[in-house]
Amino acid sequence: MRKLLMTAAAAMLQWATMTAQQTVSVEVTNPLATDRQDEPVVLSLKGYGDVRSALVTTAEGREVACQLDDLDQDDTWDELCFLADLKGRERRRYTVTLYGEGEPRQYPARVYAEMLTRNDKVKEKNRHNNFIESVTARGDCANSYNLQHHHGVSFESELNGIRIYFDKRQTLDLYGKFQKRLELQQTQFYTSDEQKAEGYGDDVLWVGNTFGLGAFRGWDGKEPTMIEPVRSRTQRVVSYGPLRTIVEIVDRGWQAPVTAVTSGEGTAAANSKLNMTIRYTQYAGHRDTDVDVTFNRTVGDYRFSTGIIDIKGSEEFSDRQGLRACWGTDYPSTDTVKWKRETLGLAILMPQKYIAEEIAAGKDRSVQGQNYTYVVRTAGDRLSYKVAYTSANEQFGFHSAQAWFSYLQEWKKSVVQPVKVVVKDKK
Repeated sequence: MRKLLMTAAAAMLQWATMTAQQTVSVEVTNPLATDRQDEPVVLSLKGYGDVRSALVTTAEGREVACQLDDLDQDDTWDELCFLADLKGRERRRYTVTLYGEGEPRQYPARVYAEMLTRNDKVKEKNRHNNFIESVTARGDCANSYNLQHHHGVSFESELNGIRIYFDKRQTLDLYGKFQKRLELQQTQFYTSDEQKAEGYGDDVLWVGNTFGLGAFRGWDGKEPTMIEPVRSRTQRVVSYGPLRTIVEIVDRGWQAPVTAVTSGEGTAAANSKLNMTIRYTQYAGHRDTDVDVTFNRTVGDYRFSTGIIDIKGSEEFSDRQGLRACWGTDYPSTDTVKWKRETLGLAILMPQKYIAEEIAAGKDRSVQGQNYTYVVRTAGDRLSYKVAYTSANEQFGFHSAQAWFSYLQEWKKSVVQPVKVVVKDKK
């Protein structure tokens, strides 16, 4: 214990004697009367020189966990983020000290992300350790779906767990938890019987060819289309945490449908292929996930689609202003012998400016495979939205449609009125 204390003291002394590159005062204000926890505060590091490490403290001198992220993978930190807890109408000031030396400070992980190649020689299917950070498949790859363990990249916060299929669907599939904790490193999305007995969660949703939870697709004027053909598709982990994980899906040379193009000039542009990047950002303490879609050029004349699966006759909610949700119960697999029926609440929050049309689910809602669909357009070369879900298994979550829909309306208020972040001064 004495040796550990001496080591910690030495580390603190080393940080205290570092030459500060710049000190930034950041003021964060909650515009709502309700308390808010784990609110992301993101500071661009552009213009601050070669930042190597950072320290964030409150006005009272308490250290706050922070994270440095290299978004474009050029080995230079691009953003710093930390999470703020604020009471209603509260304003707090933080000091961010940026250093031109050292390494990022280490904090307990509150998010997790992983990519794994399959290893059929492993006896236990949830014990793979062939970790990778990025994988690219050519467009003519015969079976990209089975290149990775759990069929694609996965990530989680303490409240949720998501995997994204590495194929033309690029669907978000869901993991339901009983307790607030990180689990995917242990279960790798395939929970053993022993782990289930210990209270670990499991796959809770059948997605098929649907949107699942907010998958982004093409639109041919009548129905959603898959992300095909493409020259190549890539999945990669941009950031592992500890406060947010960022993963990206990159589709190069996508021949998206051109039905919605309205002008001769637009048609010529649409007949060329698109490069699309979909970035998913998962913050600690959040059950919602940020989705940011960007293209390599302006695509304002195109129409795309997204939405959520109609969980086989689910109850729907829509405020007709971008918030759409459902609550339903179904088997999470075609194997109904091994799996029990699962009850879920899903939601998508799409800014009104992107919505071209809101389409009802299909007529026969007693069968699997229906969607609650948005036809969407971009703002130039990009659009952003959010998705969220809850499992009724959660000891900490929601257990009725009414409770879920009520929560979502409060959630939308917090999204529409984010915390205000002001950089007050630089030294």
